[in-house]
Amino acid sequence: MTKKMKKTRNRIIVVLVMFFALLIAEHTGLLENIPFIAKLIIYLIPYLIIGYDVIRKAAINISHGQVFDENFLMMIATFGAFGIGEYSEALAVMLFYQIGELFQDYAVGKSRASIAEMMSIAPEYANLENENKEIEEVDPEDVEIGQILVIKPGEKVPIDGTVIEGESFIDTSAITGESVPRRVYPSQDIISGCVNKDSVLRIKTTKKYEDSTVSKILELVENASNKKSRMENFITRFARYYTPVVTIGAVLLALIPPILGMMEISDSIKRACIFLIVSCPCALVISVPLGFFGGIGASSRKGILVKGSNYLEAIAEAKTLVLDKTGTITKGEFSVKEVRPYGDIDKDELLRIAAHVEGYSNHPIAKSIMEAYEKQGKKADTSLVTNVQEIAGHGVRADFEGDEILAGNSGLLSDNGIQHELSSDAGTIVYLAKNKIFIGTISISDTIKEGAAKAMADVKSVGVSNIVMLTGDGKASAEQVAKEVGIDTVFSELLPADKVDRVEDMLNDASRGKLAFVGDGINDAPVLMRADVGIAMGSLGSDAAIEAADIVLMDDDIRKIADVIRIARKTLTIVKENIVFALFVKILILVLGALGIATMWLAVFGDVGVAVLAILNSMRALSDK
Repeated sequence: MTKKMKKTRNRIIVVLVMFFALLIAEHTGLLENIPFIAKLIIYLIPYLIIGYDVIRKAAINISHGQVFDENFLMMIATFGAFGIGEYSEALAVMLFYQIGELFQDYAVGKSRASIAEMMSIAPEYANLENENKEIEEVDPEDVEIGQILVIKPGEKVPIDGTVIEGESFIDTSAITGESVPRRVYPSQDIISGCVNKDSVLRIKTTKKYEDSTVSKILELVENASNKKSRMENFITRFARYYTPVVTIGAVLLALIPPILGMMEISDSIKRACIFLIVSCPCALVISVPLGFFGGIGASSRKGILVKGSNYLEAIAEAKTLVLDKTGTITKGEFSVKEVRPYGDIDKDELLRIAAHVEGYSNHPIAKSIMEAYEKQGKKADTSLVTNVQEIAGHGVRADFEGDEILAGNSGLLSDNGIQHELSSDAGTIVYLAKNKIFIGTISISDTIKEGAAKAMADVKSVGVSNIVMLTGDGKASAEQVAKEVGIDTVFSELLPADKVDRVEDMLNDASRGKLAFVGDGINDAPVLMRADVGIAMGSLGSDAAIEAADIVLMDDDIRKIADVIRIARKTLTIVKENIVFALFVKILILVLGALGIATMWLAVFGDVGVAVLAILNSMRALSDK
């Protein structure tokens, strides 16, 4: 509890004791012979203790032209109750209203706690190593790219960088939600916001503080509350018109029946007060945003950053999930799966030739061939390779040990008039020819992420009806991956612009419902922005993808897609329950109050009771059970 909440709690306890003492005195007849003014003062003392801040806020708002709010309604209703001699009811209304407000403040504080934990990841200082190897504490914002920082055990990593000395375990739970520490060592990247566990690390910064992971996360969290869901916007507009309407209705209820001779002025004022008390919209105005805030908090504890409640609402309604392949479903780590020689050559010789001619390339396919050759304990001698010629979109031509070698796709061999057999292997196929004669193929494929198949099954279990994969890879490779992980539809051999076109087509198909796209690369940024909900991989993903996305998975675990959909749908259910429950109870008691059936105690329940129950229901969104 905050200091303000504790102060309110103490006021409530004091006034609650006084209230029960006055109730006992009233029912035992001790207050019967007390003069009217004295009785009024006796009740005014606890009333002002508990309600002075409500009256003050109402007066300030009225002076600023903001008349119709819950403070105004409580003030007018209780003044009316005092006016007709219902002292205990007036005190009860203000007392229980403050109890409801305390519940509300506590619930909001609790829902903010998980996000506040994330806000605490911001480092307060950085240990900068100068040219003389001396360490000085500086503001992280003053550190430049390429400078050396020393991270001691127990300290937070202030800026993204690369480890240049030391090995240690780092706690990434504040960023990714993953409780198991991760080992880092020289040449490995390290992100800001993590906590160094056991050994000193020296890192070289690769970003400025404002571009670092921790800074981006804090900026996104701070801006999340500005992006309201449709339900929140509806409730805001509803309250804007609803409160003046019921206030005017209460005035008419107080004046018209006595003018028409239908009842006494005291009875009509009492009904109007009941009408005003019940009409207070705080159950809706607080519980709806509180529910969404709880959902965002529950997501953040799992390492899922939702940039606004509107995106939580959108992912809850997603029926189609579209995923990029490389880096999302697969690791983006290529490896040689099959070496198939053709003719008199053997596997080892085919791999040796391929490794040498691909030795000058930085392409992931070339690197995977080099790695497969080096796993045999051998190293390519690039001095044996001459006249290397890269053929864009096809492969490479080179002279190796006096022979002309072609290595690339099927089109490369066809363009050179070389007869060859098409491979049926899944993955990317490298065709090789020696002196215009086909000598074999090497198939290379990406590694599927652990848990990818379970992730797709979980996504379907939470209500997504269609899973689509988009990739620039060949058809056979793409379909093989789709079959292994359980994807419904595959579009292969796509350029980045083609991906946007495919997503546009799906968005125009109303039968597919809301569409969520998951990607990680810079080429995915246009699609992430175009989709109803864009989900980016935060740890390995590019800055452009994270900026463009609406939801960020901070540890690249696609199994968390189902988690965020489940949290979102639970949150939406809770919010809808609150709206239906609050409106039903309030409308019922408003009607009963207008007919003179409802008492002021029932009106207190219709306001405070409904608000407390709605707030308690909203707090369920904080839990991911």
